[in-house]
Amino acid sequence: MNITSIRHKLTGWLDPFILLLSKTGITPNQITFLSFLFGMAAAACYLTTHFVIGSILLAISGILDLTDGSVARLTNRKSDFGAIIDWIVDKYVDGIVLFAVGLSCFVSVPAYLAGFNIPQIAYIGVAGLAVIGSIMNTFIKPVTYAETGYTAKEDGKISDPLEGVGFFGRPETMLFLIAGGLFGFIWISVAVVAVCTNLSAIQRICYLWKRHGGYKNE
Repeated sequence: MNITSIRHKLTGWLDPFILLLSKTGITPNQITFLSFLFGMAAAACYLTTHFVIGSILLAISGILDLTDGSVARLTNRKSDFGAIIDWIVDKYVDGIVLFAVGLSCFVSVPAYLAGFNIPQIAYIGVAGLAVIGSIMNTFIKPVTYAETGYTAKEDGKISDPLEGVGFFGRPETMLFLIAGGLFGFIWISVAVVAVCTNLSAIQRICYLWKRHGGYKNE
């Protein structure tokens, strides 16, 4: 179970905003691009240790990411490219934001960690593991769809039980980074993301082994 699997139950509060966007004439792909721009702005703030501003920008990026698909359905502008670019933008934002936090150690080390004299390479390593876990945790899904021939779609996007497998996905990553930036424990958040995304990926691999691990007779 993860937030993604119950997202439709949690995002009803966005309906007025989605309706407003749909009336402006903005396209779903333009919303996706705006989500990307806000994500890059958040990364720039994280890199320069402006973590509170970065978290606010990242929250805006995440909200926009939640709306592009709904606007596409509401305005009948669903497209395969839109679904594809949404995945790609998400991973660019996640990876660059986490990488930016990693590089921020060259600017300043948080007071709550300064006394530990942790080498900068360790900060980079933790951020690197978070990037790997974030990307692989998502990468498992399209590979599974491609290799098993799964093509069923719901509201224009592939929907599969794998969505509910893995306890830590992109929404959890975003929430931890936003909370860490706002409340001053960004590196603890990155460490949690590094551990939990990789554990979640392993959880998905184990699930896939149980479901698809048997040999096929050609």
